[in-house]
Amino acid sequence: MADTPKIRFKGFVDAWEQRKLGEVFEEYVEKNHPELPALTIIQGGGTVRRDESDRNIMYDKASLTGYKLVRKDDFILHLRSFEGGLEKATCDGIISPAYHTFHGVSADARFYYAFFRSYEFIKKKLVPHIYGIRDGKSIDVEGMKSVEIPYPSFEEQKRIGDYIEALDHLITFHQHKCDETKELKRYMLQKMFPRNGKKNPEIRFAGFTDAWEQCKFGDCNELITGYPFESEKFAEQGIKLVRGMNVKRGYLDFADEICMRWSSSEGLENFLLESNDILIQMDGALIGKSYAKIEESQLPALLVQRVTRARTKRKIADSNFMYQTIQRDFLNYIAMNKTETAVPHLSLNDIREFKIDVPSLEEQQRIGCYFEALDHLITLHQRKCDELKEVKKFMLQNMFPQKG
Repeated sequence: MADTPKIRFKGFVDAWEQRKLGEVFEEYVEKNHPELPALTIIQGGGTVRRDESDRNIMYDKASLTGYKLVRKDDFILHLRSFEGGLEKATCDGIISPAYHTFHGVSADARFYYAFFRSYEFIKKKLVPHIYGIRDGKSIDVEGMKSVEIPYPSFEEQKRIGDYIEALDHLITFHQHKCDETKELKRYMLQKMFPRNGKKNPEIRFAGFTDAWEQCKFGDCNELITGYPFESEKFAEQGIKLVRGMNVKRGYLDFADEICMRWSSSEGLENFLLESNDILIQMDGALIGKSYAKIEESQLPALLVQRVTRARTKRKIADSNFMYQTIQRDFLNYIAMNKTETAVPHLSLNDIREFKIDVPSLEEQQRIGCYFEALDHLITLHQRKCDELKEVKKFMLQNMFPQKG
């Protein structure tokens, strides 16, 4: 039986063969290699040396002679790992005898790793070979060997493998850069703000020497809580409603009802958001963790209930600096002051009384600009990482033949 994917590299036109997994991948058992490193298998992450893993796995070194050899780029299967597909060894080593090891013949491991972790393989091809109930489910290895898998020419496998590997490298690069920048930001938030009651931070921009002063958050920002939204009061006009924030990255959560309007007599203009307004979640599990800063592209928008808006008093404070202050200290403040009820919440006064350390407006602006640049880099790398993951997902769906 043959098939053809929707997307192919130029020069490849032959239909793909279908071969049994056991014909393409040969199971092998080789023991008595205690000199090799013991490996831990990570779902979706290949293998790592146990002595370099953060998992505290206890094992008897005397039993290592009974461990199975696995070679780099060979595949590993545990009878209970049907939900994660097969894993690929990232180095030579030895693994628990509970695993099965497979070596490919004229097979590019990168090409098949993508397939073995795909929905098509795990949810369709493996399902008929899973037995048992609930937590006792296992894979029938001999049955799995009879599964038909795509088998294009080795040259085409390699081209696809090269492409997937290049995407993975880009994803890893941008995720690494994102994590690095987050770590730098975390460090600088500690060093560029005073600590332990001191009046000066450890790291400052050149030219700034004056001691910082302590004040209340409400002294630097105009605060207002959202309007108690009732949908029947509004008609179409294109105003977005902000109900709350997504905890993951400060993303705004706009309501589905994005076409809103009101008459001036209702006095709702005060609830219209402006660029650089800071939003803080007022209740629920996200208080202290969820916040966002409004951007011009998100306007016009209307603030609604469960959210507080902080609008910086521009003559004495910088919005970027205030936004970083919220990220740095607010969670600890909330932990000490939130109301212990079934649904934790804050009052407007709780936010107003939040004590912060502030330098001169000029120094605030320099600090705010610096952290805004870091946030921009974090967003760029995270967005690029997410985009590449979507590209990879799309390409994997279209570079392998899909069965109905």
